[in-house]
Amino acid sequence: MSKLMDEIKQKAALLNKHIVLAEGEEERIIRAAEMIAAKKIARLTLIGNPNVIKAKCPDAKLDGVQIVDPATSPKTKEYAALLYELRKAKGMTLEQAEKLTLDCSYYSVLMIKAGDADGMVSGAVHSTGDTLRPALQIIKTAPGISTVSSCFIMCLPEGSKYGEKDVMVYGDCAVNIDPNEDQLADIAISTAESARTLAGISPRVAMLSFSTKGSAKHDTVTKVQNATRIAHEKAPNLDLDGELQLDAALVPAVASLKAPGSAVAGKANVLIFPDLEAGNIGYKLTQRLGGAEAIGPICQGLAAPVNDLSRGCVAEDVVGVVAVTAVQAGNK
Repeated sequence: MSKLMDEIKQKAALLNKHIVLAEGEEERIIRAAEMIAAKKIARLTLIGNPNVIKAKCPDAKLDGVQIVDPATSPKTKEYAALLYELRKAKGMTLEQAEKLTLDCSYYSVLMIKAGDADGMVSGAVHSTGDTLRPALQIIKTAPGISTVSSCFIMCLPEGSKYGEKDVMVYGDCAVNIDPNEDQLADIAISTAESARTLAGISPRVAMLSFSTKGSAKHDTVTKVQNATRIAHEKAPNLDLDGELQLDAALVPAVASLKAPGSAVAGKANVLIFPDLEAGNIGYKLTQRLGGAEAIGPICQGLAAPVNDLSRGCVAEDVVGVVAVTAVQAGNK
């Protein structure tokens, strides 16, 4: 476990945010809740049947952890009415809203929308789509952002000459397959914010390409150039530059030749990949060949934090994601 993750857990504990674990009947989630409660990383609600949870882990110490069953909760009707109001223009009936509110993911997101929780974590047994769909429908995106995306915090080996404090942040490596220029600009702004709030670094954002400052001509290069311009317009105070090849973004000697005068080239700590193919390859190369620890994927761009677990996660992974979600909630 990286030093940064320890710091994120400490920040989360100070914030004392209320996080909902939608899959409360899953054993890994129950064990994670036990650890989180013991270390006071966040206040927790498990969604599920209390009898099922107790039968799954009869020895679990869940002091202070709230357990809510949507089938019996007095809040269910109130949340169903809220969902109906939010979605009736899209054709949802009250009957459909009442049925959806019984779903653990929808109930959890409605808790956030109603102001009864600060964030949600799910995905140990649900797909990414099932985790994010309710959030997109109910919480929606943050002001000024229209794209939900992801980032990875890459904790590099100690003493690395790249990044800041041995940390770099990559986006988007898990959600948007082929973002257009507007989406890419949103990804850059959201990833910079994640770098600032979660990694504690001052973002210097490189918009990556196989071209540096017009050295190559192609539609994909034009996309990155346009995304850079749009990001500058939306966030004029952000240190961001592009398009840059990876070596121009990271190596001062190359930057001085290819992008002289750039405030970002040669010292970037946030890398924005032009598409998911590049992003996925990039973070895994850094992880496997560079020996970095990858924290994520971290969802970003929503008005309130919702994070998706890997279905292969273990309890310790859940603890980390809850801590990240709590810190995100503290910066909303």
